[in-house]
Amino acid sequence: PVFPRWTPAGSTGRSESETPSPALLTDSCNSRSKHHHRDRLRFRLHDARGTRLLGPHVKKVEIHTDGACRGNPGPGGYGAVMISGKHRLELSQGYRRTTNNRMELLAGVVALESLKSPCRVKFLSDSRYVINAMSKGWLRGWKARGWLTANKQPVKNEELWKRLDAAAAAHKVDWTWIRGHAGHRENERCDELAVAAAQASGLLEDTGFEQPEEDRLL
Repeated sequence: PVFPRWTPAGSTGRSESETPSPALLTDSCNSRSKHHHRDRLRFRLHDARGTRLLGPHVKKVEIHTDGACRGNPGPGGYGAVMISGKHRLELSQGYRRTTNNRMELLAGVVALESLKSPCRVKFLSDSRYVINAMSKGWLRGWKARGWLTANKQPVKNEELWKRLDAAAAAHKVDWTWIRGHAGHRENERCDELAVAAAQASGLLEDTGFEQPEEDRLL
């Protein structure tokens, strides 16, 4: 399979994500720094002339994601369903205090980072926040302005956007928005996973979440 843990397609078995808190990305990247150049060469999509290297026989993966949050900010969780042929993987995790947008982002991050090799990915989400940023050039603009919005304000959730950008770079991704709570089976499953994760015990700390100033002063 193209991802490390899977259950047969159609199974309702749930696989729990072991992903650390979002803000731990820097530490984990540092520990892998000696492999960075090799991995970039292995996963690159184009040669020096800009010719796409991703061939016609690359595996196809369908990724569905959703995020949930009670209170926003409040307890939250993400859910992701990944399907490739007969293989299926479900991922979820909950956090003690976070936002809905961060969970929407983290669902995509964790799913794409779970892929073991370059793939053709159909990425489906009901989050316009994620889909528009990746498909309409918002992310490129933020990067060009030094992670500032068009209004010269710092981009929220910058560390997760950087992580999503890096994870997507290894693949050919078709970013597709779908309407939530409209009877789409896999989207509904992602919602179930995200809500259950947010309500579970043993929630992790989302240390990358910026606490409101009034909370920091208490």
